[in-house]
Amino acid sequence: MSKKRGLSVEEKRTRMMEIFFETKDVFQLKDMEKIAPKEKGITAMSVKEILQSLVDDGMVDTDRIGTSNYFWAFPSKALHARKRKLEALETQLAESSQKKERLQQSIEKSKIGRQETAERAALIKELAVLRQKKEHLKAEIDKYKECDPDVVEEIHNIFAIKSWAKRKFGFEENRIDKSFGIPEDFDYID
Repeated sequence: MSKKRGLSVEEKRTRMMEIFFETKDVFQLKDMEKIAPKEKGITAMSVKEILQSLVDDGMVDTDRIGTSNYFWAFPSKALHARKRKLEALETQLAESSQKKERLQQSIEKSKIGRQETAERAALIKELAVLRQKKEHLKAEIDKYKECDPDVVEEIHNIFAIKSWAKRKFGFEENRIDKSFGIPEDFDYID
């Protein structure tokens, strides 16, 4: 015993468009709710939802005349819409092809002078050694940073400004530190 499978949303949309294209007529919602179940097997409860999705996608036109809403879709409009979509996609494809070509040329251009040679391998190795040496020297400099006269001067200036603000405005030291983002453990260099 096989169960009858219902129509998918896409199948319902296609069948409803067939109604418009075959009849080339204008319908009200109540007309579609009668025609769709009989001729295309679309349940009456889903007609309004499917019709609205087609209107939202611009496949079916609608207009309110008096108190009634009318729906229509003609094959010529669908053909023009598909032609416009095709033209847009062809334009997009052409632009993407040009971009791909430019990128390919850029890749080829950047490969020039980067062929793997013994000299290049030696230079890359030397560069890695020099970078490592630079990092080591930078760490060494950071160790002695507290002896740098500029750093000592900056610290002295911070303490001078804090002292001035306490005397001039009567601020508490922790309030000054908090306002200016000075860490709690900030102190003179020993």
